[in-house]
Amino acid sequence: MEKENRKAQIVELTLQLMRSKGYVAISYDDLAKQLGVTKASIHYHFEKKEDLGAAVIERIIRSLQRTSQSTESADVKLKEFIAYRTSRLGCHAICPISSLQADFVSLPEGLQMKLQEVCQLELQTLTDILEAGKLEQLILPSENAPALAALILSSIKGAMQYGRVFGIDMYPQVIQQFNRLLLKRIEPEVGA
Repeated sequence: MEKENRKAQIVELTLQLMRSKGYVAISYDDLAKQLGVTKASIHYHFEKKEDLGAAVIERIIRSLQRTSQSTESADVKLKEFIAYRTSRLGCHAICPISSLQADFVSLPEGLQMKLQEVCQLELQTLTDILEAGKLEQLILPSENAPALAALILSSIKGAMQYGRVFGIDMYPQVIQQFNRLLLKRIEPEVGA
């Protein structure tokens, strides 16, 4: 049990460090010092950094799958989806997926494939939520859900990047604009 707990601690710390300084900047030495263990202990659980990156992605995938399988309304799922992606991020943090995306070409092929998998799942999960939102009249039925999902994710992650540079939390402004411009209730047609 302690072995699995240590493995989970390593993954969680890696996620935290990815949010603050990015995947490429993380070393096993950083992890070992912060956990109070030897580098050999980290290597015991994750022989290569690629293995650790894959474990982090698997953790994110499980989170997305839980969101996807939730029976909550589209409105609640959308708020939870966005809140989860930003709740642990201050104005100096980066999305872990974005951290990996920025270094995509320098990642080992196996990690690139895992990253593509999680990116596709993230987009599909949000697309499915938005499609359900059409049925619940959360968004207009004419909206293109896949394009809107890409717009929302790009905007949120872009707000995080700009916030990191400027030292301000731009996320609330972005969400306010989405609520104002895109996520409207269906209005009755004129003459209907």
